[in-house]
Amino acid sequence: MTQYLLRRLLIAIPSILGISVILFGILALAPGDPFEELATNPAIPPEVRQNLRASLGLDDPIHQRYFNWLFAMLRGEWGYSFVSRIPVDDLIMQRLPTTIAVIGLSQVLAIAIALPIGVYAATRPYSIFDQIANTLAFIGFSLPTFFTGLLLILLFSIQLDWLPFVYRSQIEATGWAWWWEQFRQSIMPITVLGLFQGAALVRFVRSAVLDVIRLDHVTTARAKGISEGAVTMRHVVRNAMIPVVTLLALQMPAIFGGAIVTEQIFRVPGIGSLLISAVLANDTPVIMAVTFVIACLVILFNLIADVLYGWLDPRISYR
Repeated sequence: MTQYLLRRLLIAIPSILGISVILFGILALAPGDPFEELATNPAIPPEVRQNLRASLGLDDPIHQRYFNWLFAMLRGEWGYSFVSRIPVDDLIMQRLPTTIAVIGLSQVLAIAIALPIGVYAATRPYSIFDQIANTLAFIGFSLPTFFTGLLLILLFSIQLDWLPFVYRSQIEATGWAWWWEQFRQSIMPITVLGLFQGAALVRFVRSAVLDVIRLDHVTTARAKGISEGAVTMRHVVRNAMIPVVTLLALQMPAIFGGAIVTEQIFRVPGIGSLLISAVLANDTPVIMAVTFVIACLVILFNLIADVLYGWLDPRISYR
């Protein structure tokens, strides 16, 4: 197991380096200048602007800038934001826990919705429940997150006045009141992402269970007199989870993309909103660091999926 993890980590290193090269090259070739406001300010002499660019290495060749950035990252020096002059790692660590919490809880909600509905629909194919579940799954997957987010705001915030539609990072309450306010303002962002991902997973869980439920070992288990519920849980669901875990791992980039949109709608102070504000301000160090962190998280979740394969199916060995 340890050797397998080390081997997978060694394989991930070239992937991370390749992603960093592509990201850095795209940002270096993108139009825009973080100091274009200084160029239009008559109070700032041109030589001051040139000295500032030289101190930050913006006039160096692109390959030299990349290696400077890479070696600084390896030393744990992520640089400073061009806009706020705050260390980039501090900005990310302030925002990352909120994003991880929203994405994590939304995935828990998606799995809690998809597993029972998908399994029940697969055990009763083409029934009324199956048709309703498929219809709702198609509708939920077809609606983008910004549309469902606005619908929830109109219903629960404006019409019913039950939930706040703006996420507040500073809550004056303490104790259980603080946790309650955090829960209230997190309901809609988590629900938007959870329903979108859950709708896609319902169809995939149903298809995976239908493939497994026809196999010979399931028929043998039924012939031994094992109850239908035990057969479904012990012999069907566990084996059907392997393609579902694969889908969850492969969908992580789309999940982070949806989280960026959702954070903008509900003003969630996560790394998604940090990325959008950095893009608008041409804040290259922040953009590079945030996209690099998201890429590393995607690779990490794929590694976790590989480890789960062996737990779900003992026939898979870590070699």
